[in-house]
Amino acid sequence: MADPIREAIRDQALAFGFDAVGFATAELDAEARDGLAEFIARGHHGDMGWLAGTAARRGDPRALWPEARSVVVLGVNYAPEDDPLELAQRPDRGAVSVYARGRDYHDTLKRRLKTLAHWINEQWPGALKLFVDTAPVMEKPLAERAGLGWQGKHTNLVSRQFGSWLFLGEIYLSLALEPDLPERDHCGSCSRCLDVCPTKAFPAPHRLDARRCISYLTIEHKGMIPVELRPLIGNRIYGCDDCLAVCPWNKFARATNEPDFLARAELTAPRLVELAALDDAAFRKLFAGSAVKRTGRNRFLRNVPAPAERARRVPREEDPLVCAEWDQAALNAADGFGDQPIDDGGEGPAAARAGG
Repeated sequence: MADPIREAIRDQALAFGFDAVGFATAELDAEARDGLAEFIARGHHGDMGWLAGTAARRGDPRALWPEARSVVVLGVNYAPEDDPLELAQRPDRGAVSVYARGRDYHDTLKRRLKTLAHWINEQWPGALKLFVDTAPVMEKPLAERAGLGWQGKHTNLVSRQFGSWLFLGEIYLSLALEPDLPERDHCGSCSRCLDVCPTKAFPAPHRLDARRCISYLTIEHKGMIPVELRPLIGNRIYGCDDCLAVCPWNKFARATNEPDFLARAELTAPRLVELAALDDAAFRKLFAGSAVKRTGRNRFLRNVPAPAERARRVPREEDPLVCAEWDQAALNAADGFGDQPIDDGGEGPAAARAGG
């Protein structure tokens, strides 16, 4: 017989707008902990020192919160209407990762989690905590244990219903609830996600070297982008969806209808030459409410290619990181890398800022 409390929480979560709900005991298996330890030992976490510093709590939910007995794992669909890979054929435009084209999902998901947590506490008073990927939680292994999906060969969660496109959040409960059955791996012999990676960031299936991952290099990495990887990144200026977008399970996904996650027109295919001209005020205005704003203007401009256009149109930068990156890009251009055609027609970020 199904746990009535678990099923009541599941029904209410769906009513509050979550698309996927699962339950797991507040523990992780040795495979997840060993995988994290190996990832860090190999240095594959790059300069994300916080991963190493929180490894003990990350690998054990009860080390993070000793009272935890159950974890409610929740997912919200953010699947795009278009194919994210199409922008690779438009080198004068910037490719922003699908997850960052709308409002910052942390804010949206946290509000929804708080609403559900408040309802749970009203029905069954007790201690609980909620998390949205800013805390040391191994949410993908927990989601797999809760039956929401499985970790594909690209290490991301794959769902039979939503493909690659789920935002995740968790509520830790002091209640002991019956767990759902874990999802098994359905990747089979497919290797599309491994084969498509422009920078070859996967040394083996289920193993990621973040130091070669475009999402890491354009979001988390604080220094210069390695010279040998710069041409491979192309026009991906914030994150990368290649390994997610080619997954065959996406054929079952439907485009999100969550207003906060719908792509803003000015972030769907922005002109690189206009992005390169953003001053700090314009950057903050353009990316207000977006996850991109967290990176800051200087690190964002480091990601923007097309050095020839910058040299013609943009005043000399004062930030050392941007100067160094652009100087290297100019050298690459002299060797045949980096010159991109300019598209001066139609609407773009500058037009949007001016209200056009």
